[in-house]
Order: sequence, then structure tokens, then C-alpha cells
Amino acid sequence: MGTAPDLRTASWHKSSYSSNGGGECVEVADNLPGIVPVRDSKDPDGPVLIFPTHCWSAFISSLTAGAAEVRPAP
Repeated sequence: MGTAPDLRTASWHKSSYSSNGGGECVEVADNLPGIVPVRDSKDPDGPVLIFPTHCWSAFISSLTAGAAEVRPAP
């Protein structure tokens, strides 16, 4: 297991899908080369998930493709 990345310079951004009423809030940092850290904005000193950039890009692409397939319920 490698050393933990230095997240002191992470530039955190709240997801546009996070609720503004204090509900589920996810933050992502997109300024660190090779990794994408993700955390709960309500617990900024809590655990952070670290994804390789290529995996995060594939995840976001699959969400975008899936969103195009979503149809409203009849």
C-alpha cells in the first residue's frame, strides 16, 4: 500500500446535484494530477475516497450516457 496523497492543496467543489438543504453533499477535487478525491462536504475532515483520473472519467461518462437513456415515468 502506497503513501496517502497530500490533499492540502485540493480545490474542493460541491456537486451540482447535491441538495442545498443540508442533505447529501458530495465534493470533488479536480486539481490534483492523476487522482480525483471525493468526500462528504458535511465531514470535510473525514474519510476521502481517491480514484485514478481515468476511472473517475469512465464513471462520469457512464453517468452521462445513462442520463441520456432515462425516460420519465408514464
